[in-house]
Amino acid sequence: MSEEIFEQLEKNEGKKLYEYQINAIDQIFDRIRKFPTDYNLLFQLPTGGGKTVIFSEIAKCYILETKKKVLILTHRIELLAQTSKMLTDIGVTNKIINSKVKELNDEKDYFCFVAMVETLNNRLNDEKVEMKDVGLVIVDEAHYNSFRKLFGFFQEQIILGVTATPLSSNIKLPLKDNYRELIVGESIKTLVDSGFLAKATTYSYDVNLRSLKIGINGDYTVSSSERLYGNYFMQEKLLYAYEEKAKGTKTLIFNNGINTSKQVYQMFLDEGYEIRHLDNTHSEKEREEILRWFKEKPDAILSSVSILTTGFDEPTVETIILNRATKSLTLYHQMIGRGSRVLPNKKDFNVIDLGNNCRRFDLWDSHVNWQDIFRSPNSYIDGLYSDEEIEKEFVYEMPKQVRAKFKGYKGEEFNMKEEYLRVTRAGDRPKKAIENSIEQHADMVEKNSEELWDGLELIDVLEQDIEFRVKQYSYCIAKTTENYLNWLQEDYKRKLELVIRRRFGY
Repeated sequence: MSEEIFEQLEKNEGKKLYEYQINAIDQIFDRIRKFPTDYNLLFQLPTGGGKTVIFSEIAKCYILETKKKVLILTHRIELLAQTSKMLTDIGVTNKIINSKVKELNDEKDYFCFVAMVETLNNRLNDEKVEMKDVGLVIVDEAHYNSFRKLFGFFQEQIILGVTATPLSSNIKLPLKDNYRELIVGESIKTLVDSGFLAKATTYSYDVNLRSLKIGINGDYTVSSSERLYGNYFMQEKLLYAYEEKAKGTKTLIFNNGINTSKQVYQMFLDEGYEIRHLDNTHSEKEREEILRWFKEKPDAILSSVSILTTGFDEPTVETIILNRATKSLTLYHQMIGRGSRVLPNKKDFNVIDLGNNCRRFDLWDSHVNWQDIFRSPNSYIDGLYSDEEIEKEFVYEMPKQVRAKFKGYKGEEFNMKEEYLRVTRAGDRPKKAIENSIEQHADMVEKNSEELWDGLELIDVLEQDIEFRVKQYSYCIAKTTENYLNWLQEDYKRKLELVIRRRFGY
């Protein structure tokens, strides 16, 4: 290309960068200048921090400094157009290599190429594309392993991976095997404190995840998630959480299954809320219409299935609901990050966690030692709390609407752990703690019932409290198998019903 074209590129100032973005670019270029060929570098920056802005500017600076071309790789169609537009805005002529591009006869006309992994891999293997004069390869969302298949074609180039979470999507293929070093950008907390990201207020609702199964990818299977989150109890918990903490806000719900998402859609619809459902079976036209509706309606509710974790940017989102559990730190950050964009009238947002995710990974803006995770991913994963460990920390708090049904009871609160210690120290058998718990529940029911049938209905209202007490008892006696818990819970309710019937003279 002529010097005149390079001069025009240099004159285009492009987007104004923040200081932390300039510092990141300087750090990255320091390594590029020191290792100008055959060097793989990874850069981490939180979702919403402007990774696309940063690597687009790096592409421009690299082109101007070296007169070589840049290739940007992505794994999502939505990211192709976003990246291409960003490059165009700062004056970098670029070409999208998608399924329609069979050959690259006009390669000399562009500074930069933006390509999907699979498409480019096919073209390179078919020798339809040569990628001449490319000196820098930028990999967006570098934690995905699909990019590895292309690294063999670019062994002499600099490869710059960018990601919000430098933890491989496949624990058997750690990022440290493909990248020499990691540069860590500003933390979520710093960006929040500086006003670049919105502040998250998190509400966690305890969920029993024992029925979930782990798949070959290391995360919970869709089928087991559908069974858990599709049941009536979990649907009611979701609705209650929304109405308690987020009613009237623009809400994005993440599910781990299409059937669950459709059930969520129907439940909210039946309750009179305006809601839409979106998954990867929708056409591009349907998707655009749904997202336009979501953007324009202030209190819109959108139920989705993972499709909006990347390549989706809607700053007006006020509430994120994690109606699913995940063992993926990356997915956890991606989902919450959809609500972190700031606006003049939006400085914070809600996170409602219905999957014990915050207990497993800590709060979204908590400190994360990314260098340790990059160097020793297995140690990090092994150190995460298991579902059983998380469950043991649960403390059941009776919801206000449930407590209101027992306002006639003025007795003391019941603590199963304390009761177990009291009875065993007194020399009584451990089962005495369960018997005392049943009597206390019977007092609550009796004081708030006019006749037997009222009391029997209140037993159902106590379902969660009974489940919590039974679990606490099982921890005390170190007997926590699922079959035993199920039997103990059913036995508890049967005996409670007998006590209630006796008190009402039946």
